[in-house]
Amino acid sequence: MTEVTRAAELLRAGELVAFPTETVYGLGADASNPRAVAKIFSAKGRPPDHPLIVHLADSSQIDVWARDVPDVAYTLAAALWPGPLTLILKRQPHVIDAITGGQDTVGLRVPNHPLALELLREFSGAKGGGLAAPSANRFGRISPTTAQHVRDELGDAVTMVLDGGPCQVGIESTILDLSGMGDRGPAILRPGMVSAEAIAAVLGVAPVAPGAPGSNVPRVSGSLDSHYAPITPLQLVSSDGLVFAARNAIVKGERTAFLACMPQPLQDDAVVWKLAPREPEPFARALYASLRELDALGCVRIVVQQPPATANWLPVLDRLKRAAH
Repeated sequence: MTEVTRAAELLRAGELVAFPTETVYGLGADASNPRAVAKIFSAKGRPPDHPLIVHLADSSQIDVWARDVPDVAYTLAAALWPGPLTLILKRQPHVIDAITGGQDTVGLRVPNHPLALELLREFSGAKGGGLAAPSANRFGRISPTTAQHVRDELGDAVTMVLDGGPCQVGIESTILDLSGMGDRGPAILRPGMVSAEAIAAVLGVAPVAPGAPGSNVPRVSGSLDSHYAPITPLQLVSSDGLVFAARNAIVKGERTAFLACMPQPLQDDAVVWKLAPREPEPFARALYASLRELDALGCVRIVVQQPPATANWLPVLDRLKRAAH
């Protein structure tokens, strides 16, 4: 029996299995099994009204989980799935409330990771079963991007962890709401590495930007003000503020960790400096692992150089602002 076959059997039996995606590691459970889904909330300490994303083997399963699906959903799925894009659609009546947070919508995506897809195909069968899979960490904390991160944080709460190596995207999927097409068109509820420009290129129309005002916007994963946070307090500072923050740490004798794209300006035992990539995609890929590494050092704070407020940095800036809230 292969690891994937064993994992699928455990999932059918109502157990939790963590598995890799291109974004972060997910804490998987049978999305049609209320008891299994309840284990996710217990293991993570997740609020019961916080919806989950259902992961599918392929786009042919959309209609199993969603109703009144607009044509644009199939267009986007054909162009951008598998990939880090979650679509919010009207739910089918059989979708359990624990998945949707009691709402009339459900989040669906097809992950772009070979091990995740193999598991989903093995699990889903002819009935189009899906896996509820939020990030495999305690609620509100740093998402895991390696199998060891999952083991370190959740331990025995997870029956099995499939190891697919480090995640290649490193931050969570873009969430695009298509449930209000008649009112305001497509709307980004959480930015990710599928950009508004990429969505507009497929649809011929730009989606509503994150945070834009709109009524009846569904609750979605990762939308709370405080999220993705280390235990050590995190502070965002400008490039100019890094030197001041380092000097302040030295003067006060407060051991401080820094994550920055610029070289270390001051040398002292009070300053722990981690050099970050200068481009948004490699920065995102390394972000959560870097924060976990710095969080483990026992410093009084983590200071992160604030990235520019440009479209290509938006997903990273979103995660850092929530981590610092």
